[in-house]
Amino acid sequence: MALPIFVSMSKYRKSSHVIYKCDYHIVWVPKYRLRILKGTIKELMEQDIRMLCEWKGCFVSELNVQENHIHLVVSIPPKVSISKLMGILKGKLAIKVFKSYPKLKEKPYWGNHFWARGYFVSTIGLDEDMIKKYVQHQEKEEKKIEDQQQKFNF
Repeated sequence: MALPIFVSMSKYRKSSHVIYKCDYHIVWVPKYRLRILKGTIKELMEQDIRMLCEWKGCFVSELNVQENHIHLVVSIPPKVSISKLMGILKGKLAIKVFKSYPKLKEKPYWGNHFWARGYFVSTIGLDEDMIKKYVQHQEKEEKKIEDQQQKFNF
């Protein structure tokens, strides 16, 4: 397969019969957007997201686990669908959280579902650097807004 001369190979990935650039920005949230993704749960999420992505042949460019949502910038090979990857991530992570923290399952609002239904996904094209910076610095921006809001609360 011959690529045009102007294509920079550093941004592309290669599999046995394909050269690709399938990069996505994905965001998903816990049920009721509860602020539960902190401390050891946050560490568990970060470690397992990276491990599961690697297992499926995906490359994590950026990962930001915040208290009530997760941002993931990931390169996914063409043979893996986004919906399949998200099913694996949300399913395996929920099972592990409930096994690691059985008290969570006792709360009436969880049921058997740790994550809210659905997720946000966007392809990354020319604005890749801008999206990566957003994911890296979004938590700082949210904290600034929260701090400002608290100043006005008496």
